[in-house]
Amino acid sequence: MTLRQLGPWIAGAALIALPFVHRDPYHLHILILILIWAFAYTSWSMMGRFGLVSLGHGGFMGVGAYVTALLWNHLGVSPWLGIPVAMAAAAVLAVIVAYPCFRFRITGHYFVLVTLALSGIVLQVITATRDYTGGSLGYTPDRTKGSQLLALQFDDKITWYMIALGVWALGLAIWRWVDGSMDRYALEAISEDEDAAAAAGVNVTWEKLKITVISALMTALAGALYCQYQMFISPDTVSGIAVSLQMVFAVIVGGLYVSLGPTVGAIITIMLAEVLRIGFGTKAVGWDNLVYGVLLVLFIIFLPKGILGSLAERLKARAGGATRGKSLKRGPAKI
Repeated sequence: MTLRQLGPWIAGAALIALPFVHRDPYHLHILILILIWAFAYTSWSMMGRFGLVSLGHGGFMGVGAYVTALLWNHLGVSPWLGIPVAMAAAAVLAVIVAYPCFRFRITGHYFVLVTLALSGIVLQVITATRDYTGGSLGYTPDRTKGSQLLALQFDDKITWYMIALGVWALGLAIWRWVDGSMDRYALEAISEDEDAAAAAGVNVTWEKLKITVISALMTALAGALYCQYQMFISPDTVSGIAVSLQMVFAVIVGGLYVSLGPTVGAIITIMLAEVLRIGFGTKAVGWDNLVYGVLLVLFIIFLPKGILGSLAERLKARAGGATRGKSLKRGPAKI
């Protein structure tokens, strides 16, 4: 087995062993947030890498978080049942919005505007139903008086770290599954030319709808887990255009076409928010969104493939140059 094949196994073993070696609560908290948000960003990249740019994922994340918390507080439904219901609700919302767009060929910036409206509508609904959701003041799931496992509420950060690590690994597995399936080629053909793809026998509407629903399901799961871990949610933290733009920024910066690109983006966004919070306190509220916007413009202009994408391209170019150099040393091929 080569070092390249051993690399993921070594990295996985190190991540699993980390919380047992280093138990600092604050550092574990940051790692948990990075893993949860990395999963959310990976869900956005599932669509973005095929040209389906969505600004509605803040809405899917909000549905996942609020539906799970509302079912627990008002009906006593365990998150183990509430999370699948929330994911189903997000999937239905995705179909309601995306199917007409794909069926009637609403693409490009028009599709972006439709998803932007979705994100804004979800935010307004959460804010307007303040009697149930707490509105802009936020919402707190009730603390369980019984089993922590049944309520999916754990005080131990190591437990949450292992959950977040498992979900993050699930996101990478789904990303690689799509990358290795025939759907990838169909979606790439659709992103290049829908008419040509349809002429070749690709069911354009079905393929685009399928990847959208998968992405919505993953995003809703991320929102629900964020809610259960933080035990507090607000419209600004799990829904709305700000969350959607944060996802776009993280994926573009990390690398849209690399499976670990969203994870790198999550590290950057979480660390940036923490640095601003610790360094400037309440004076820096909203500064992270300003920095995201500026960095997004710079990356699109100077590093469009993101950090990992550009690094992979350079390594590939170096490997190609080394191969050509060896071929030249051997001399021309004999016919």
